Amino acid sequence: MSVGVLLITHPGVGSSLLHIAMRIIGHSTLAVKCLEVPPDAAVDPVLERARSMLKVLDHGAGVLVLTDLFGATPHNVAQAVACGDGRTNVLAGLNLPMLVRVFNYPGDDLDTLTSKAAEGGSRGIIACPFDDAQRLQGKG
Repeated sequence: MSVGVLLITHPGVGSSLLHIAMRIIGHSTLAVKCLEVPPDAAVDPVLERARSMLKVLDHGAGVLVLTDLFGATPHNVAQAVACGDGRTNVLAGLNLPMLVRVFNYPGDDLDTLTSKAAEGGSRGIIACPFDDAQRLQGKG
């Protein structure tokens, strides 16, 4: 029994990141679904679809919901459908390193996977000084 993963994002974000992550990882045993919320979407049908996806993904270990932007509509949908019973965690700021990290730890429990996802996402953000970039290109 593993944690389910639901990506709730703006159109094109979740599906693209999921596609790239699968190309990098090759295979994942985690159950994953993606819900992309158009800016003009009616909220009630989106909420119902998100609830339905959560039910499908939760096989007893809970669901980690990853959203692209805190405070935006996809994140607000995630917050609205999160069960509040400790079986659904919501994490904003989805990026490729975060998603790859999630797929690398399919056996972790919900809280551990949430922590590792957050750590992977933040560690994947690296400021690259211009001098370092020049050195890598052999210009410095």
